[in-house]
Amino acid sequence: MSLQSTDQIADLITRIRNAVMVGKTEILVPTSKLKVAVIEILAKNGYIASYTIEKNSPRDLLHIVINEAGSVSKINEITKVSKPGRRVYSAASELPVIKSGRGMIIVSTSKGLMTGRDAKKNGLGGEIMVKVW
Repeated sequence: MSLQSTDQIADLITRIRNAVMVGKTEILVPTSKLKVAVIEILAKNGYIASYTIEKNSPRDLLHIVINEAGSVSKINEITKVSKPGRRVYSAASELPVIKSGRGMIIVSTSKGLMTGRDAKKNGLGGEIMVKVW
C-alpha cells in the first residue's frame, strides 16, 4: 500500500534525493503530467541520465535513471522551494541565480514549467518550484 502525497513535486524530489544519498542509479515513481514536466527539464539540463514512462495498471510509472552505473550523480542537492504552506513567487527580474550559475531553479510560469534562465529570457516570473545543483 502506498500513500499518495498531496504535494506531487515534494514527493518526487524526496524520492530522487533519497536515491542519490544511498547511491541508487534508478527509481520508479507513479506518473503525472507535472512530474513528467519536471523530469523533462532535469533531463534536458543534464541532472538525470534519462527517463521512460512504463505502462502499468492502475497508473503508469515513471522510470528515472539518475545516473549511469559506475558514474557519480550530477545532483548534489535538490530541494522544493515553494511549499503548500508557504508559496514563493518571484518577478522575472528577481529570479535567483543558484551557485553562481552552476545550479538552476524550475519556475512555474503562465507558459508552463521552465528553468529560471528561460523564464528570465522570456520576461516571465512565477512560482519557484525546485532548486537543484
